[in-house]
Amino acid sequence: MLFFAFFFGLIIGSFLNCLVWRMHTGEGLLNRSYCPKCKKQIAWYDNIPVLSFLALGGKCRHCKKKISFQYPLVELLTGILFALAFYLNYQRDFAGLGEGYRALDFFSAFDARFILEILRDWFFIAVMIIIFIYDLRWYLILDIITLPACFILFLLNLTLGVSWLNLLLSGIIGGSFFLAQFLVSRGKWIGGGDIRLGLLMGLALGWPNVLAAILLAYFIGSIAGLGLILTGRKKWGSEVPLGVFLSFASVITLFWGSEMLNWYLKLFY
Repeated sequence: MLFFAFFFGLIIGSFLNCLVWRMHTGEGLLNRSYCPKCKKQIAWYDNIPVLSFLALGGKCRHCKKKISFQYPLVELLTGILFALAFYLNYQRDFAGLGEGYRALDFFSAFDARFILEILRDWFFIAVMIIIFIYDLRWYLILDIITLPACFILFLLNLTLGVSWLNLLLSGIIGGSFFLAQFLVSRGKWIGGGDIRLGLLMGLALGWPNVLAAILLAYFIGSIAGLGLILTGRKKWGSEVPLGVFLSFASVITLFWGSEMLNWYLKLFY
């Protein structure tokens, strides 16, 4: 099942690469894949996640121009994260049942709740990967991604029994945190897309995990920003894609949010 989760993640990662590019160019998803440099259509055997990149030596079969490392990296990352999400959910739901039970009744142990948890986490991971790539490359967080994701994740969490009040308060806190910065700075510090992303984080992670994700994002962002300044790649006051750090921190919090909060609280007790 871990292999299946990883393999499925590779396929979804390949789709995410295509989706991000087509959203940027405004093309439809039903068109055949093509090389963005020579415009030649890509055959199915040249579109196999990771393997085709390795077989082609990282170059287009037709024009021999280099293929961006983004493609295999996103595929591998999605596969790893999907497998990790499956593993962690399985451990949390069935760890107390014993190795014998898990070995003999592996498939019968999967109930509807467990499957829904996996689908929710996979969907959330996919959305965060899209936001990460798009904001990193074009400094934009698209409403066409965040707003539908808010609705879908809110419904999935409600179906899983998460308190609607917790989700709404968490969403309001997440969105208001960035809205306040937007109003104070008159849009100079952050963009409107960050506000919708904060809402999404709240509706997906709930309280208090949304707070952990925001704090982690700013901590990682400050370290990365300082590193960029010291290496001369950025200057003080330069624009930094905040969505990159928020999406990264959101996935980390999805996996280990409770553990991070418990560790943090133990520092004071």
